[in-house]
Amino acid sequence: MKQIQSKAYNVTEDIVGKVTFNKHLLRHRSDYILVGKEYECAKRGFAATITTKEDIKELGKAICIVENIVEFNEGDIISIDEFGEIKFLYEIQSVHNAVFVTEKCNHRCIMCPQPPVLEEKDKTDFNLKLISLFDKKTANIGITGGEPTMIGDKLFEIIHQIKKYCPKAFIGILSNGVRFANLEYALKLAKCNTSDLQVDVPLFSDIAEEHNRIVGAKTFYKSIKGLYNLAQLGVNVAIRVVVHKQTYKRLPRLADYIYHNMPFVSQVAFMQMETTGLAEQNINDLWIDPYDYNKELEEAISYLSARSIPAYIYNAQLCVLPQSLHSVAMQSITDWKDGFLDECDNCILKENCAGVFKTNGQHLSKHIQSVTEHSVRE
Repeated sequence: MKQIQSKAYNVTEDIVGKVTFNKHLLRHRSDYILVGKEYECAKRGFAATITTKEDIKELGKAICIVENIVEFNEGDIISIDEFGEIKFLYEIQSVHNAVFVTEKCNHRCIMCPQPPVLEEKDKTDFNLKLISLFDKKTANIGITGGEPTMIGDKLFEIIHQIKKYCPKAFIGILSNGVRFANLEYALKLAKCNTSDLQVDVPLFSDIAEEHNRIVGAKTFYKSIKGLYNLAQLGVNVAIRVVVHKQTYKRLPRLADYIYHNMPFVSQVAFMQMETTGLAEQNINDLWIDPYDYNKELEEAISYLSARSIPAYIYNAQLCVLPQSLHSVAMQSITDWKDGFLDECDNCILKENCAGVFKTNGQHLSKHIQSVTEHSVRE
């Protein structure tokens, strides 16, 4: 998530609130964090005040000094810790908002961008409060982790809270599917009115042993059973495939496996890898220039599309892909991680391109280039 460092005064515990620029707000002030350039002291009733003024009067209330306020928007939800770190938990202008329910996971995928932890403080009450501050018109909300099912039945509390405060939101749950191999647990999800909900399950090979090696657990068949249970109960399910050196060669065979064994999936997403966390630690075993697996990617997508299974590409640069795949390449990188290189400035494809992970550093395709009308004609 996007973060800003501030100079904080009188912040003794984490503060969470909705951003407002309206100093005359009368109702529910304690739910809001007032943001403005001109404030010399904390304003009464607000959870905190954020200002650009250096010369302030502390007066015992929470106040933070930032360099500028351009990153803040009315309706954003932020947290401030005692060290002055401001985290954007929800961005009103984003279509990629998510509830991060746990850092625990029963897998340890070799390319996981956020390695799991063994112990943590339960986040449920915090997240229930957070969701109550979301804009009611929010169209999409993700539930992610870690592995969301690690919080057990509290997952269903999170879902019900989203439906209560954001009744029009489509909910996407990123899960390895293992817990849903338990039919009773899958049934509890199905009872959550799942017409506007989808569970996205990663699958990395059509060979059980290969998938298990990549995820660090012998759970291939449990994930498959979880997919079957959810589908049987009417829950929308989809598959995600992170493409790297150890998965790209069998993409066509994986597509064939999905078609013959799981034709009920709503879509399959092939994802370019983010190279942080464990992926960075294992980079020599994982990295391949995305350009170099275009043949396998195109074959897999063509196979699925010909059999009426929607297939998409996430996180990829249009200039790296063959033109035949441009129509299925999505702008999928989370806003705060998304960026473009200098050579992208005059590219005619930029408006529809996913861009690159700013967190990937030097691990970017060597084939990224500016596409001009002249080069397209050629």
